[in-house]
Amino acid sequence: MAENKIKYGIKNCYYAVATIASNGTATYGTPAPLAGAVSISLSAEGETSPFYADNIVYYTAISNNGYSGDLELALVPDDFLKDCLGYIVDSDGAYVEDANAAPGHFALTFEFAGDAKSKRTVLYNCVATRPEVSSETKGESIEPNTETISITATSIYNSSLSKDVVKASVTETQTTAYAAWNTTIHQSTGT
Repeated sequence: MAENKIKYGIKNCYYAVATIASNGTATYGTPAPLAGAVSISLSAEGETSPFYADNIVYYTAISNNGYSGDLELALVPDDFLKDCLGYIVDSDGAYVEDANAAPGHFALTFEFAGDAKSKRTVLYNCVATRPEVSSETKGESIEPNTETISITATSIYNSSLSKDVVKASVTETQTTAYAAWNTTIHQSTGT
């Protein structure tokens, strides 16, 4: 099958609450939808450090510190606020922002379309910031407002690979992993 020449769009965005064990590995809850994905923009984090010897760059060390950036949604779901941002639900059913709550860790999955095949990606160890509060008055037509959360995705230890991992991707030609992508968080078990 042909390789993609382009990618476009974003859909099938899900999150799964992560429980981090003392050995640095994670287990994940059942993925829940983050419906209404508008855009995602994550920049690679890390540094390039050259080492000079013999009057040349003798060795270059590159650190992978994951990704950070924004996920824009039509509306951040209330369950995400509770599950990942520490909101509490009071006895009246109101979602209350706890000023002292630490953000919860989660895995984030999403899918890009391509001209030949779609590609699904998981970021294993994410935390997010609260969305801003904003809206505008309705004019002659309704203009939807969106909400943006800033995401930091860092590595997590995968004991099967004996490596720290940040993300994984699969294309629709890899049918077993692709089909299960949004029902369970893919954990690599070998190379």
